[in-house]
Amino acid sequence: MVDQAQPASPENEHPDASFVEDHAGGEGRFPPRGRPVIRGINGIGLWSLYIKEIRRFLKVQTQTIWAPAITTLLFLVIFSVALGRGGREVLGVNFPTFVAPGLIAMAMMQNGFANSSFSLLSGKIQGTIIDLLMPPLSEGELMAGIVGAAMTRAVAVGFVVAGAMLLYPGVNLAMAHPWAVVWFGLMGALMLSLLGLVASIWAEKFDHNAAVTNFVIAPLAMLSGTFYIIDRLAPAFQSVSRANPFFYVISGFRYGFLGQSDIGDGTAVMLAGLGLLALNAVLAFVTYRLLVSGWKIKN
Repeated sequence: MVDQAQPASPENEHPDASFVEDHAGGEGRFPPRGRPVIRGINGIGLWSLYIKEIRRFLKVQTQTIWAPAITTLLFLVIFSVALGRGGREVLGVNFPTFVAPGLIAMAMMQNGFANSSFSLLSGKIQGTIIDLLMPPLSEGELMAGIVGAAMTRAVAVGFVVAGAMLLYPGVNLAMAHPWAVVWFGLMGALMLSLLGLVASIWAEKFDHNAAVTNFVIAPLAMLSGTFYIIDRLAPAFQSVSRANPFFYVISGFRYGFLGQSDIGDGTAVMLAGLGLLALNAVLAFVTYRLLVSGWKIKN
């Protein structure tokens, strides 16, 4: 015998019809398909991504945190012996005190770049990038989590390197303007963290990432006035140095310790700080648009 069709009832309706509508007031118990459930900022997801990135570099902290301190201390020893003989003074302080802030800022920037440039690239190479793209995170939240973790590593390296510098005889890290130390340190870390994320989006293998490090980041860092003041350069090279954003990070950071720099007076330093803020805003916008477009990460 053929079963007769049962009349439609609220219990036999499709779940999309029966459970979406609230029997009391007609309001939807669940949002329609395609409407996002999480509105605003996904705080739990953002925090989870941030902690994941923190734990990633802390698992190898000997390489990511402590090794830069040893390397930077060796830079200080070598350049102090080579250039700081005879009690040489620069900007009214001995050479080790002059060069130490620049080395700290340089280590912070390089490690910020190293951390963020590895995040997406490792996922693309290992085939695990889906773990970053599938969670309910917006492009802005993805960028904030990766960049925030990279800046955290940069700050941690800065503290460790500063502690190592204090072990070297003659180095004085007393701060004349703490605001400049904080501001330029964070601006430099943010700038290189954003550049690292852009490099991670663009790169398809580790050789590409290494090329950016060796041919862009390292030269800009070495030619930023870390070991000298640009007043001693020829006018043409001074103009080139002033077009290098690394120069303003290094000099502004040094101003926070020494109370003077080759940028100029306090007003010039504040203008340089605002210029770095504007540059980082542009970099953040470009990075966000690249993530939204899915270029080289969703195809």
